[in-house]
Amino acid sequence: MKLDVDFDEKRKIEVGESGKVKFRIRDIAAEPGKPVSLKKDFDPDFTGGFDDKAGALQQVASNVQRLSEMQEMLYAQDTYALLIIFQAMDAAGKDGAIRHVMSGVNPQGCHVTSFKSPSAEDLDHGYLWRASKALPGRGMIGIFNRSYYEEVLVVRVHPEFLAKQKLPEQTRKDDIWGNRFKEINNFERYLRQNGTIILKFFLNISKNEQKKRFLSRIDEPDKNWKFSAADYEERKFWDDYQKAFEDMLENTSTDWAPWFVIPADNKWFARLAISEVVCSVLERLDLSMPVVDDKQKKRLTDIRGQLSAEPD
Repeated sequence: MKLDVDFDEKRKIEVGESGKVKFRIRDIAAEPGKPVSLKKDFDPDFTGGFDDKAGALQQVASNVQRLSEMQEMLYAQDTYALLIIFQAMDAAGKDGAIRHVMSGVNPQGCHVTSFKSPSAEDLDHGYLWRASKALPGRGMIGIFNRSYYEEVLVVRVHPEFLAKQKLPEQTRKDDIWGNRFKEINNFERYLRQNGTIILKFFLNISKNEQKKRFLSRIDEPDKNWKFSAADYEERKFWDDYQKAFEDMLENTSTDWAPWFVIPADNKWFARLAISEVVCSVLERLDLSMPVVDDKQKKRLTDIRGQLSAEPD
């Protein structure tokens, strides 16, 4: 059941033929069972000692092709599903990462779900209900742009949202966040045991870089639509969110569903790191195209002969 991710401190990933980008898995991952400090452990500006943006984007394009080929085998094999989860502060680049990294994926085999505020129907069910409905089937790739993790992030930062969930009084009195961490871990363990590979990416943007991107959205008319006053209001809770993210990473990065903390101040490196992780994990699944048995091969040979005998 353990996802084969190497947290060896000495092992470095060399990206591209030149090998100029070198970073350890532990540089971008929340190691299960270890305390997490975003300020001390993860630099949002980290680029693995690499500053060749053009070269990095070439490697992203190569990874897009790798992913396209593996998606075809994932679909044909019909054994595993892949669930990719993105969480981040506003303007961290979730949409762009999804668009670029998944650009080569066959749309018929991939579905993106964006989780907004829960509906009245959602609130009449447990918090995992709406996510359960959107899970990918075997052979499919599902992408969650935000997810059930909002239930230990925005709901934690804004207790008024929790009050709307109509929970039993005792549930609210108990250690609700500790319980939700356990429930999420058990949910993801169940998914993994049943063939769903879960990759979770937290795009780690600095407060200063978020400010720059907000200003860009305001100053450039073509980007005005991307800016919301609500995004600015949420920025006022920056420290609260950082603490909530740290608790989330520390309590829900597991052997079967690890969190990757992606440096997001440089979009090109974020896309490179995400695409490398996705491709590396899929390659370790030993995916292959189905092989037909002798009986089916004979049937195909017979059909081929009949088709060839038909007049043009």
